[in-house]
Amino acid sequence: MSLDPLLARYARPVPRYTSYPTAPYFSRLANDARYGEWLKALPAGAEETSLYLHVPFCSALCLFCGCHTTVVNKPRPIAAYAATLRAEIALLAQAIGRPLVVRHLHWGGGTPTMLGPSELILTMDTLARHFILAEDAEIAIEIDPRTLSREMVEALREMGATRASLGVQDFDPLVMDTVHRPQPFEEVAEAVLSLRGAGIAGINFDLMYGLPYQSEESVARTARRALELDPDRIAVFGYAHVPWVKRHQRLLPEAALPDLSARYRQREAAARALTESGYIPVGLDHFARPGDALAAAAASGSLRRNFQGYTTDMAPVLLGLGTSAIGALPHAYVQNAPRIPEWSEAVRARRLPAERGIVLSAEDQLRREVIEGVMCRLEVDLAATAEKHGASLESLLTPRLAAFAEDGLIAWDGRRLKVAEKGRPFLRAVAALFDAYYRPEDGLSRYSLGI
Repeated sequence: MSLDPLLARYARPVPRYTSYPTAPYFSRLANDARYGEWLKALPAGAEETSLYLHVPFCSALCLFCGCHTTVVNKPRPIAAYAATLRAEIALLAQAIGRPLVVRHLHWGGGTPTMLGPSELILTMDTLARHFILAEDAEIAIEIDPRTLSREMVEALREMGATRASLGVQDFDPLVMDTVHRPQPFEEVAEAVLSLRGAGIAGINFDLMYGLPYQSEESVARTARRALELDPDRIAVFGYAHVPWVKRHQRLLPEAALPDLSARYRQREAAARALTESGYIPVGLDHFARPGDALAAAAASGSLRRNFQGYTTDMAPVLLGLGTSAIGALPHAYVQNAPRIPEWSEAVRARRLPAERGIVLSAEDQLRREVIEGVMCRLEVDLAATAEKHGASLESLLTPRLAAFAEDGLIAWDGRRLKVAEKGRPFLRAVAALFDAYYRPEDGLSRYSLGI
């Protein structure tokens, strides 16, 4: 079958499956006390946990952005947010009632470094008072290379950062000017040099395709230039054009956006440039150097996926802090209030700011394991997984499995599913086969294209 029919059939809007069920199907929690009860009831195996801290600020708005963030250029709201975040840390620890060991800590945004050196260090000190930070903990932070100062690099060293994720996107001046993010190669190179000089050895890059004025050649050129800086991991994301959700995206020239076929070719061009240089494909859209822990996890079958993407994090609990942050418990997901005023008000009132969530049914837990198997290992034994959860294989089957197999995207023997390399770009569509909540008509308004 030629490419275009495959794209028309399988590149429809679908979730990214950083959780299952996905966030649009969370419902409002009756009160924060329920979350508190869940925290106190965490099983003994949850003595190790992961933390995610969300900082919803940027110095300028990138027109491709789909994050929970806002532009702030005054220190007062940033300082107020940092103080509230520290209060939430104390509140969360009190609700848990016992010290937990943290092996993975991720700062995301927005631009977490917008807090500034002193506020970041203060917040890390607060975390260290209320949680046990393991000596080998991974402390990762997302960084805008354009705003990385010497003082900030020193602060990152002092707070023990081990990994930095740099938003690169593209090196083409026309593309970056169009999306309001002028960022020359030299600026990124200087940031990488400074971070490594401070002992922050883990370097991740985020690249994008599907932006205005990108081409197959320009995306491949950016990937090759990125390789000159020798990052450990590179994520290649497709731009999610959802102007009905993110109004600022309406400022982009839609006529300059690539069509579906061009998007696919751009994705493949970037992937080809990276794999030809020896990087290992990981899951849907990540690439890692041989020997990197992410590549090793993919090879061993221990790769995981959470709200930050692909990870080596094996902790059974992820706790979210900050506005809109999502946490994952063994039996539930919880999301904080998405707007700063409501989040701040709850913390000031000494209430956990959890606003939405979902308790996983037995079927949800079964389908979550299946979907993670598809997204992380590209294969899953449906029969064995169903039996493990006390369910029937038939409860997972759908007639569409046969169509995916006929088109060469998966191998399917009636029990076990394995995604072919041809099917890797369509991984989200394969996962959607097992999503009991997803409806194609919902996808048109909620999700980005599956390529």
